[in-house]
Amino acid sequence: MWARRVQGVFKNVGKTGSTRTATSLVPGEPSGPNIKTEVPGPRTKKLVADINAINQSGSVQLFVNYDKSIGNYLVDVDDNVFLDSFTQISSIPIGYNHPELLTVFNEDHRIRALINRPALGVYPSEEWPQKLKDVLLSVSPGLPQVMTMMCGSCSNENAYKALFMSYRAKERGENVDFSELEKTTCMINKEPGCPRLSLLSFHGAFHGRTMGTLATTHSKAVHKLDVPSLDWPIAHFPSYKYPLEENIKENQAEDQKCLAEVEDLFEQYKKKGVPVAGIVVEPIQSEGGDNEASPEFFQGLQKIAKKNSAGLLIDEVQTGCGPTGKMWCHEHFNLETPPDIVTFSKKMITGGYFHNMDMRPKQPYRIFNTWMGDPGKLFLLEAVLKVIKQQNLLVQVVKTGDKLKSGLLSIEKENPALLNSTRGRGTFLAINAVNTKTRDNILEKLKSKGVIVGGCGDHAIRLRPSLTFQEHHADILLDKFAQVIKEVK
Repeated sequence: MWARRVQGVFKNVGKTGSTRTATSLVPGEPSGPNIKTEVPGPRTKKLVADINAINQSGSVQLFVNYDKSIGNYLVDVDDNVFLDSFTQISSIPIGYNHPELLTVFNEDHRIRALINRPALGVYPSEEWPQKLKDVLLSVSPGLPQVMTMMCGSCSNENAYKALFMSYRAKERGENVDFSELEKTTCMINKEPGCPRLSLLSFHGAFHGRTMGTLATTHSKAVHKLDVPSLDWPIAHFPSYKYPLEENIKENQAEDQKCLAEVEDLFEQYKKKGVPVAGIVVEPIQSEGGDNEASPEFFQGLQKIAKKNSAGLLIDEVQTGCGPTGKMWCHEHFNLETPPDIVTFSKKMITGGYFHNMDMRPKQPYRIFNTWMGDPGKLFLLEAVLKVIKQQNLLVQVVKTGDKLKSGLLSIEKENPALLNSTRGRGTFLAINAVNTKTRDNILEKLKSKGVIVGGCGDHAIRLRPSLTFQEHHADILLDKFAQVIKEVK
């Protein structure tokens, strides 16, 4: 079994965390987890009670000491040390307290950018245009334009507006301005100023919790209950049989069935007088269960969008910035052209979206908010991208991901009654437990042994480590995972 195979290497790793076995990419990392109390510990429990008295905080799992956390290790307020392979819901690109990030704000000039927090859409600094070029456009997936935002939800929310504006601009034709009727009716939420248009999304999708994005989010009922929404089309995302290599014909048929449904929904909503202005899709459905689809499926989506003069938005908020082994997950799909819009946040530190010229509004203030991002976040991203390049972290992701995936497949093979459907790209991986109760039990037992992983969908266990997660970290995770599976049998 996997646990026996790595026992010799990590025989002293556990509660003491005393054995160093490899050089870490983040200096000063512990050699392994070190659990001193029950999890959650007494200080976390007290703080949970304190915060719950003034704030609905039922989602809080641990209170964290961010001064002590380092690299791939998170330290809680009870001094428990965890190997963190979930990283703030896939949001820490190069580990906690990376030395390159700790020095970013040593310059007075950058401190002033933080404390003077400019309204970037009106009063940007002199260096802002060059920073956008040097930092964000340097990693653009072939798209010439970029808009910065604060978070994933607002990135998608504003990108949706761009999809609608572009669709209507094509309908009006070149050099046709807004009519007085449009200007008047939009102010009272009526047609034609507020046209009847829709976006097509997928069952299991997650695109955010703001009002517009919530209409395209379909992963958990708790997100949507009691909130009015929009009658927009929802297609089925492919549901594959695993292992993929043993189910090629079945999965190809699944792709075709889902693409046919997308085409049918375009027709249905056109007949209803609510044409589809764009397709909104994740390259891997994250919150919905780490559901993946083939390059051929995404190529088909792009063809359908172009055929119907609709935009294609690929939501890379969780998959962007390298965890699949490429900067952008959709780069695995060999699309004919770049998507019309690619949204980002999380590991990218700042939010925003890349887009083509068709998605650029002709008038100012159409895509606008007070801050339009944060220059401080761009300083941090600049340092992150420097580390990714210097340490060749995308190659590291592939190496570590190969080890993690082969280890998960081995454990799955030994425990087919408990586990199935290992999948993913790079270190962006998941495996299914047989049911929700078993999945949740595995997550809790792993945490008690000092390893943090995530759950998604009904019964998926997902990995979201930083880009500095190495093979020796993978060995620790797989060893603990094998131990837990043995205990829950």
